[in-house]
Order: sequence, then structure tokens, then C-alpha cells
Amino acid sequence: MALLEKLIYNEYFRSLLILTVTFTVSYLFCWFMNSQMRKLVKKTESDFDDILLEIIKKPLRNFIVLIGFYVSLKNLSDLSPYASWINLLFFLLLVINAAVIISRVLNVFVMSMLKVHKRFRRTPQLIGKIITATIYIIAFLIILAYFEIEITPLIATLGIGALAVGLALQNTLSNFFAGLHIISDRPIDIGDFIEIQGTITGYVEDIGWRSTRIRTLSNTIVIIPNSNLAESVIINDSMPEPEMAISVDCGVSYKSDLKKVEEVTIDAARKLQATIPGVVKDFDPLMRYKTFGDSNINFSVILRVEEPTMKRLVTHELIKELKARYDKEGIEISWPVRKVYMAK
Repeated sequence: MALLEKLIYNEYFRSLLILTVTFTVSYLFCWFMNSQMRKLVKKTESDFDDILLEIIKKPLRNFIVLIGFYVSLKNLSDLSPYASWINLLFFLLLVINAAVIISRVLNVFVMSMLKVHKRFRRTPQLIGKIITATIYIIAFLIILAYFEIEITPLIATLGIGALAVGLALQNTLSNFFAGLHIISDRPIDIGDFIEIQGTITGYVEDIGWRSTRIRTLSNTIVIIPNSNLAESVIINDSMPEPEMAISVDCGVSYKSDLKKVEEVTIDAARKLQATIPGVVKDFDPLMRYKTFGDSNINFSVILRVEEPTMKRLVTHELIKELKARYDKEGIEISWPVRKVYMAK
């Protein structure tokens, strides 16, 4: 009993005991995070908590170990002359560790909020780097304040420098924030088939921090600054779903039997529907007369395709099929005719 009491009052034994308890707690913490918490987060549908668990597990364990080492060293009277240095060291380590935890949590939050295709994450990663740099700058300023170094002139200098950089990179920043708007608002996404003001069509290949890349059907890449894209009228053929209707305009002469024209046209469209891949099979083709034209009675034939890229092929095949059937049935598609009367 006397030996135990003597050990308790021994500062080296107490320090060793504190370290033992610290490493035991850190081990139990890791076990709890790896077993119990991992099981809990795997039950959720989102992967946000899984990623968050992985990135904060090690910094939190380091935080426990740092606190244990600090308390252990403070119990040693031989280190009293170095107390200020110990306080400084552990303050620096705690601030850095806290900055790591905060920056990682914010990075995961940004990546989940601005989530895009796995192959194309440059813009969210760039935002994450900016957030990380900002957190470490704040940590650096906290450390300077701990040393009682005047930071007001430094903050003013950083503000003026940021203003100068912002003015110099005005166009670049405009594209950057337009890219954030595109990713957050999501009018388009990676893999969407879009049409931009009727001049550019293709798949969205990449949404970067400065520009967006569109891969056209001819397999070329069109690079559009994000600020221009954000202000353009965009037709997203992939939203709300890739399936879409196509309309092919045609016209027959005024001498035609319109009822027969309708029957032949619908029959030709159904035949095409059954033989051409990419056409929605369970859609009933439509034909609608529209106008009395100069030489023809005009109408539209409507089918549905499974994806936007099939529009051209189906239109091509439908025009061929209609022409062949009209020739066979004696249905005339007139060309423009003008009658000229000569005055006497």
C-alpha cells in the first residue's frame, strides 16, 4: 500500500500513467471509429458520412495524443523552466491539427455539394484548395496573434493585394464564378447532350474552372468560356430524360387525297419504327397537317427516339422511306411553281 502511495506521488509514474491512459483512449477511439461508427455510417445511403469518417479519424486521434502528451509533460517539475516553450509547441501543433480537421471537413462538404462525374472534379478540387489555403492563412494569423505580433498591417496588405489580383484577373474570376454557378445550379451536367443557341451541339465533356468543353458529333472539342456559356440559351436534350420527339416536315400537292396521304405516311413511319434501332417502339407515330403552302399542303410526322444522337439517323431514314412510299403510291411532292401571265 505504501509502495502504491509512493508511486502515485511520483511525478514520473504519474506522467507514464497519463501517457498509458492516453494511448489506451486513442486505441479505443480508433476501435470505436473503425467498428461501431463504420457500421453506423454504412447504413446510410449517402457516402458523405463515410468519407467524413475516414478523413477526421486520424486528426482526432492525434488531438487526443497531443492533449495526453501535454498533460503528461506539465506534470514533470524538471520541465517547469521550459513551460513556455512546451506551451508554444503544443499550441502550434493544436492549431495546425485543428486547421487540418476544419479544412478536410469543408473540402468534403464542398465536394458533396458540387458533386460531378468522378473523372471531372477539377473545379470542386480547386475550390477545396482555396478553402484549405484560407484555413491555413487564418491559422497562421492566429499563431502570429499568439506571439503578440501586430497583424493589422498584414491583413491590410493582403486585402490590397487581393484587390489588385482581382482587378488583374477580372475575366478569369468571371469565368471561375460562372463555372461555380453552372456546377451548383446544374443546368447541364457531364455527359449531357446540349444545343447552344442553335450553333453548337454535342456532349458536355468537362466543366472546368475557366471553360466548358463540348465534344461534337464529329468528335471535335469546342471550348467555351464559362461566362459566355452562363449567358447563353442552352437546350439540354438530356433533361429531364434522353428520350425525345423528332418532327420531320413534308408537303404534298393540292391534288393529293389527304386521307390516303395520312394512311400511307403513318404506315411508313410504323414500318421504319419496327426496323430502325434507336426509335421508341411503343410510341404511336403522329401526322399533323399544318398549313396551305405555296405549292404543297404541309404537314409534320412525329416519332420518338431513345436518345438525342439518333435524331439525324431517324430523320434521314424517314425521309427516304416517305419518298419511296409516295413514289409507289403516286403521291406527288410538288416543287415551287409560278404562273406568269403575259399582258397583251
